[in-house]
Amino acid sequence: MTEVNTPPRVGGWTRFVTARPRLSLLVALVITALAVLAGSGVADRLGAGGWEDPAAESTYATKALEREFPGSQPNLLLLIDAGEASVDDPAVAAEAKRLAERLAGERGVTGVGSYWQARTPALRAEDGHEALIAARITGDEKTAGETLERIAPHYRGTHGPVEAGIGGPVAVRHEMQTIIQEDLTRAELIALPVTLVLLVMVFGSAVAALLPLGIGIVAILGTNAVLRGLTELTDVSVFAINLTTALGLGLAIDYALFIVRRYREELSTGADPLTAIGTTLRTAGRTVLFSALTVAVSLAAMLVFPQYFLRSFAYAGIAVVLLAAAAALILLPAALILLGHRVNALDLRRLFRRGHRPDPTRQEGRAWARTATLVMRRAPFFALGTTAVLVLLGLPFLGVKFGTADDRQLPSTSESHVVQQHIREGFPGSPGGGLEVLAEGRATEAQYGAYKERVAALPDVARVDGPLVKGDFAYFTVLPKGEAVDDPAQRLVGDLRETRAPFDTKVTGTAAVLVDSKHAIGERLPPAAVFITIVTLLLVFLLTGSVLIPIQAVVLNALSLTAMFGAVVWVFQDGHLSGLLAFTSPGSIETTLPVLMFCVAFGLSMDYGVFLLSRIKEEYDRTGDHDQAVRHGLARTGGLITAAAVILAVVMVAIGTSRVTNTKMLGLGIALAVLMDAMIVRSLLVPAVMRLTGRATWWAPRPLRRFHDRFGLSEAEPERTVAETEPARDKAGASAG
Repeated sequence: MTEVNTPPRVGGWTRFVTARPRLSLLVALVITALAVLAGSGVADRLGAGGWEDPAAESTYATKALEREFPGSQPNLLLLIDAGEASVDDPAVAAEAKRLAERLAGERGVTGVGSYWQARTPALRAEDGHEALIAARITGDEKTAGETLERIAPHYRGTHGPVEAGIGGPVAVRHEMQTIIQEDLTRAELIALPVTLVLLVMVFGSAVAALLPLGIGIVAILGTNAVLRGLTELTDVSVFAINLTTALGLGLAIDYALFIVRRYREELSTGADPLTAIGTTLRTAGRTVLFSALTVAVSLAAMLVFPQYFLRSFAYAGIAVVLLAAAAALILLPAALILLGHRVNALDLRRLFRRGHRPDPTRQEGRAWARTATLVMRRAPFFALGTTAVLVLLGLPFLGVKFGTADDRQLPSTSESHVVQQHIREGFPGSPGGGLEVLAEGRATEAQYGAYKERVAALPDVARVDGPLVKGDFAYFTVLPKGEAVDDPAQRLVGDLRETRAPFDTKVTGTAAVLVDSKHAIGERLPPAAVFITIVTLLLVFLLTGSVLIPIQAVVLNALSLTAMFGAVVWVFQDGHLSGLLAFTSPGSIETTLPVLMFCVAFGLSMDYGVFLLSRIKEEYDRTGDHDQAVRHGLARTGGLITAAAVILAVVMVAIGTSRVTNTKMLGLGIALAVLMDAMIVRSLLVPAVMRLTGRATWWAPRPLRRFHDRFGLSEAEPERTVAETEPARDKAGASAG
């Protein structure tokens, strides 16, 4: 065969990103430095709430009560412990009254009340040794946190015959913010060096290993700047900063891994650096772009929900995904052009091997090819077996119970958790856990009395206090018989909203917020699921040109998440492994967490799915051999996907070392989902299912084929040189002969 030498074709995008690589990197360095300045202090501007629906009845009632009756919504509680004495002891009472009067004089504090003023039984512990001072710190979350920081040292600790501890929602939120910031720093210190070691093991070359890490750091710093800007426009949850770190580092490493691996693969065939970059961007670059779009789509679905906790993750996630992809597609090619063959420099694996050994990448590819062959030979067994295992692991989720995030998210030793636990266990009627009924419209004393009697007659009511009247507004406090957010308390919310009254009523309180949050999520879940499904189907169709593959991708991705959801309930709701993982189980899962975990984990699963499918499609376009395409795709990407999953899992586990339970659940749950997807679904289930569907996998009706021919994207080369096409024709001729 005579080879025809043709000049390397360099596409427009390749020319753009490689024309002035030094200038590109210098500009990126300047932009990154500006992002560091712009994003500094972002954590201090983030909120620790966001679980409630801002348009809900409970939210309206809460704001009205804050405005009209500040004392009805205390967010600061001082637990006064008299030790062995009684809270009614004269010396104890005198000191407690002094503390309450002093607190009432603090700037930014209103609605101060205590057991010693009103002798309210709900503010006195059943053993008589503890009682409460309640108050409200005014302002938004940031202002309230600053006020708490200013006054807390003057009230915490010993005061004569009593010991004071600080609790309440504002203390819980502030402590949660502080712990999350500390834990994030520790997670980064754990994840970065471990990730670097793993990258060196994957690439061998220390130079190649540093490139993905650098791209990840650029993505994280850029997203912090974006979040800082968003805090000027809307509320952003402090929990989102954890996702920024995890996805920024994980996805940037995934994308850089894919591009650097393909670039080194092209260099190994004898291509010069510029040609290798051109081929890499036409192939792996397109895959990275598709992957980023699929992940961004999954995260964008959270914008459908009204809670700013979920919306914050969409803001942070979309920003970090797009920045990671941009850095991988712009900065990384520039760096690779400058490095050339030096990307393979500093091969640290030489230190651990003697003499000549085969290329580990080639050995790895053969091992994955053998795995694919084995799986496809026994496709029904692997398809049914892995599906059964995944469904079995997900069964605990059928017993899920939804609740609210409270102080039990914090470590058992944190002050606000200790205070709230004392209140939960020692005080009658769970102070702070009751329901408030806001009454709007003037009414007579008799009308208020008749309504109070109807409410008191409801089956789940323990006591009704009030009304407290102010102009056209009044409010009642209703204490449920059981826990603040258990099923009877949630039923009571519905009963109160249906109870007849001669005035307009609105119900709020912890159980009411939970009921409204569940309703908001349930109402918007179908459109969010439809959005993810339709856009994912379209993107995968544009990549593959197949009708069946997009359906397989959506179904298998959803199936890969069952283990995560089952583990979340078994571990964090039911409390298994709570001692080992150091958390307190509240007996429920916060309502928004499953939505968040689904969107993030589904997007990451699609990320790996796109990597595998794009390489299978490239080989199928080249050879037309379905089984060979599946084997080749798994051989080329199996090790890469597994390495990327392990690295992302390390980052998520580092996030999962957090002392805040929701963050721990998010990190460990997604780490499990990523590993299950890479090691079970991509390695076993996908090749088995594709073997069963055979060549029908690639079928599409003629109109859709024409649509794909016009608008679709593929990893295949747009055109081939003569030297590239002749071997394929020779092979085809030999097969025919």
